[in-house]
Amino acid sequence: VQVVELGGDLVHPGGSLRLSCTVSGDSLTRYNMGWYRKGSGYQRELVASMTTANRTKYGESVKGRFTISRDNANNMVYLQMNSLKFEDTDVYYCNRDSGGIYFPWGQGTQVTVSL
Repeated sequence: VQVVELGGDLVHPGGSLRLSCTVSGDSLTRYNMGWYRKGSGYQRELVASMTTANRTKYGESVKGRFTISRDNANNMVYLQMNSLKFEDTDVYYCNRDSGGIYFPWGQGTQVTVSL
């Protein structure tokens, strides 16, 4: 399995970005999926997730600003990021949300919010 995240960029506060994630080697229909960011701790922070039944949940810091979606036919997951803040600056990763069982991690995509 290979995971590739794209879409990170440098944006001003209040701006928007759309991240995309392509998974090859397995079918996403089998998995709950999530977007994570590296953060400052030992573990990546789960910021948004979507179940196989398309139920979503979000971290408190991004609720109302970020939207996760998935395209199972094309094995892709997206993260629409609106009203970006300085504190959203981070490397973002896509992976399973399956209680600690992950695909091999991709390289991530850098989001930088700056003036």
